[in-house]
Amino acid sequence: MIQVSNVSLKFGKRTLFEDVNLKFTNGNCYGLIGANGSGKSTFLKLLSGELETTSGEITISKGERVSILKQDHYEFDDKRVIDVVIMGNTKLYAIMEEKDKLYAQTEFTEEDGMKLANLEAEFMELDGWNAEPDAAQLLNNLGVGEEYHYLMMKEIPVKLRVKVLLAGALFGNPDILLLDEPTNSLDLEAIRWLEEFLINFNNTVIIVSHDRHFLNKVCTHIVDIDYSKIKLYVGNYDFWYESSILLQKQMRESNKKKEEKIKELQAFIARFSANASKSKQATSRKKMLEKIELDEIIPSSRKYPFIDFKIEKPSGKEILKVENLTKIVDGKKILDKVSFTVLKGDKICFLAGDDMAKTTLFNILSGKEKYDKGTIEWGKTIIPGYLPQDNTEFFECDKNIIEWMGQYYDIKDETVLRGFLGRMLFSGEDVFKKVNVLSGGEKARCMLSKMMLEEPNFLILDEPTNHLDLESITSLNKGLCNFDGEILFTSRDYELNSTVANRVIEIKQDGSIIDRVVPYEEYLEKMEK
Repeated sequence: MIQVSNVSLKFGKRTLFEDVNLKFTNGNCYGLIGANGSGKSTFLKLLSGELETTSGEITISKGERVSILKQDHYEFDDKRVIDVVIMGNTKLYAIMEEKDKLYAQTEFTEEDGMKLANLEAEFMELDGWNAEPDAAQLLNNLGVGEEYHYLMMKEIPVKLRVKVLLAGALFGNPDILLLDEPTNSLDLEAIRWLEEFLINFNNTVIIVSHDRHFLNKVCTHIVDIDYSKIKLYVGNYDFWYESSILLQKQMRESNKKKEEKIKELQAFIARFSANASKSKQATSRKKMLEKIELDEIIPSSRKYPFIDFKIEKPSGKEILKVENLTKIVDGKKILDKVSFTVLKGDKICFLAGDDMAKTTLFNILSGKEKYDKGTIEWGKTIIPGYLPQDNTEFFECDKNIIEWMGQYYDIKDETVLRGFLGRMLFSGEDVFKKVNVLSGGEKARCMLSKMMLEEPNFLILDEPTNHLDLESITSLNKGLCNFDGEILFTSRDYELNSTVANRVIEIKQDGSIIDRVVPYEEYLEKMEK
């Protein structure tokens, strides 16, 4: 259990949290949500002891072990993969290291023997003999094959290192599990396994995540950070979202009735206060008026960008035809005789075990990469817009946001452009920020703004939710559902996939495809069967 008592945290003049009182108990999973910059990751650091509070205290039940998902995989470059997982239980790993040192000694004293006996007893108590098999099982479940288990971290692909760090956090049945964006870089199979793991986990879990479906699936409570306050709600993310909207609506309706009553009383007082026969009633109503208090409706600090893809001109009957498309990268067939036809109204979700296959296909369709064989035929009316997963090249300049936008569009009236950027949450002086210092989320919003101004009737989106906060993802989801053109996209966001896609194409390991004209959830069910 974690008890948070009267906790405040300040950085200079800025108050991040104030008078926070919470209790996190066993058997529950808490989703930590809030706008970007509200302090979600900072709060996790307070809970883990990495940061100290300005005032108040955080206490953890005696003897309980806290495990944290670390993000810096370069820290463990010279460690074996299996060891990095076991290091998740720092006490067990320290005992194993000390044992190895003692057994490696050439001379052995009686004192060494006593020490070793104590270490062996602790090792047994912590189930040390099963450490390697348990670590290996976690790695296998997350999609890190046995061929990687005894390699150094620096020798395995970066996307697998993230899974190794997650396995380390989960290792050894910790009493308290703190996870900051655990689904980042995970494939869909690994996410689904993690969901089941956390659903069946009996201890305390606190998670920061931008994945709405994941929060809905695993969370029993939502912890909301807003206006320097942290409030606890029972239920998953959707329950919190609907409840918060309902509460705001009820408060507005209550205030409306009170305002009507106030106007009625004010009118009576104004009409009869000078009338001697009515003066007592007027005084009575004045007292009633003084007692009426309007509930203070504090709007959330969350801001939702306005994402709406307008079309310059509708597409015709012919959209896109791909036949026998083949691409070889480093001697491996990434795409092998891929053929599909995009029809009117298609919103196609692409899946693949290998991310390179999806990105390569999208780069080819956008003209960024060449292909080895096959044909691509675009309809004459099609205006494609491409949102790449890696947008680095677009921001390698010294321009500010408004200049950056201006280089793509000849909009002479700057107020029009500033108005548009304001709807994408770049207001006031924000438009003069240099694009090369923007955060990942700000760059993503710039790229979406660029695409909206292009007014394409065909969208190609490679992991469009990357770097976006929950509010921006919600707005993007709504924008794609309302889009009247065709879409090819790939995303790890379950909610977006299931609400946008009406067709699924999976690129298999051999480069061929499975094409099904069914919604995303139905496709997953068919594949499971």
